[in-house]
Amino acid sequence: MTRGAGRDSLWRDPRFVRCWTSSAVSQFGDRVSEVAVPLIAVGLLDASAGQVAWLTALAWAPNLLALVLGAWVDGRAHKRRLLVVTDLVRAVVLLSLPLAYLWDALTLGQLYAVALLTGFAGVVAGCAWMPLFARLVPSSSYVDANSKFSAARSASFIAGPAAGGGLVQALGAPVAVIADAVSFLVSALLLNRVAVDEPAPAVRTGAALPALLRDAREGLAFVVRQPVLRAGLGCSTTVNFFTFLSGTGMVVLFADRELGLSPGAIGLTLGIGAGGSLVGALTAPRVSRRIGVGRSVTVGAVLFPAPFALAAVAGGPAWAAAGFLGAAYFLVGVGVMWFDVNLNSLQAVVTPDALRSRVVGAYSTVNYGIRPLGALAGGVLATAFGLRVTLVTVAVGGVLSVLWLLPSPIPGIRSLETGPWHGTAEPPSPTRESGPPGHPARTDWAGSRRSTSRDARGARHGR
Repeated sequence: MTRGAGRDSLWRDPRFVRCWTSSAVSQFGDRVSEVAVPLIAVGLLDASAGQVAWLTALAWAPNLLALVLGAWVDGRAHKRRLLVVTDLVRAVVLLSLPLAYLWDALTLGQLYAVALLTGFAGVVAGCAWMPLFARLVPSSSYVDANSKFSAARSASFIAGPAAGGGLVQALGAPVAVIADAVSFLVSALLLNRVAVDEPAPAVRTGAALPALLRDAREGLAFVVRQPVLRAGLGCSTTVNFFTFLSGTGMVVLFADRELGLSPGAIGLTLGIGAGGSLVGALTAPRVSRRIGVGRSVTVGAVLFPAPFALAAVAGGPAWAAAGFLGAAYFLVGVGVMWFDVNLNSLQAVVTPDALRSRVVGAYSTVNYGIRPLGALAGGVLATAFGLRVTLVTVAVGGVLSVLWLLPSPIPGIRSLETGPWHGTAEPPSPTRESGPPGHPARTDWAGSRRSTSRDARGARHGR
């Protein structure tokens, strides 16, 4: 891709198209697993709300190590190769579920292990993706590229859950997971054909472990002192905690036991509601041009969690309950895409090339590390007070996340070209050589596909 090329050139670059296609295919597979895996726990293994919460928590727990994993990835020369390997690992791990089911050996412990292993692979992939993205896309096209990846992800929410529900009814939940495993294999094949110039990282001085910890500390320090990253991290961490009180698994539990919807109806409802994510992804560039990148982030931070209050009042006949749930998720989808597409772009432009993986790792440790705590708190809250109270808490607490943004520079940033970067290096050029100075979900089926400020590829390589 020519670095000076405009937005319209993205579709003419075969490397970008392969990465986008990889994301689109794999996102569709993940939508199937989002329905199938919680139904394995709820339907086949009779899991309680607390056990579903543990499934979510284990999927995100590896992010607590993202600070160190990001520093480790920063020292690796071949980020694309890491992405391919993590795709293959997750494919193999997921295939263990249908195999265990066929041998009548499927247990809740295996589900927990699958969540944990795919979580580790997802953290490594998330740290590896951002440097690769920055070498594929010019900084002037960050918002447009983010929008395209998010649109693919959002489109998968429309067809994927319905297909997942149908596959579960026709083949059973464990067999339906094969679709996600195959999507990881396709993703690996496509990424393996992406040619990209990846400069060798600088050689670390000193013993390996102290140098790794020093690099990790540098990434965290940069996030803390950079005002855009600091405010974005505070906001997304807060909204992540509250929205993970009710991850996808808990919503499936709510739809199954409170609303009495069938697996097919659950998948169809979530698929219809996901149309909001597609609308949000496609309109995010236009909204950012109309009201500014920073204000788009602020509006999204409110619109994302608020509709959970609407889901809490769902009830009555199946069609009415499904309608309320679908409408709530439609609005959630619009909000999260306005939030993610624009905040991801801001994060990419204020982060120097040499720190990208470390910044992703530091960010993920806090932002995604809070998700297991939110999931466990949601299990306690749902057990003590019920699922409807949990959904209202999500809405109220999540909206308060906007308080991080209001005093920060973010609401005043009109565009990526004119933002006040406040003491960081100039907005980095993707052509600069990367390397240490001296480097969007796991699989979100166990928790939520709402990415809340992940990498440009959405959930697939950022989860």
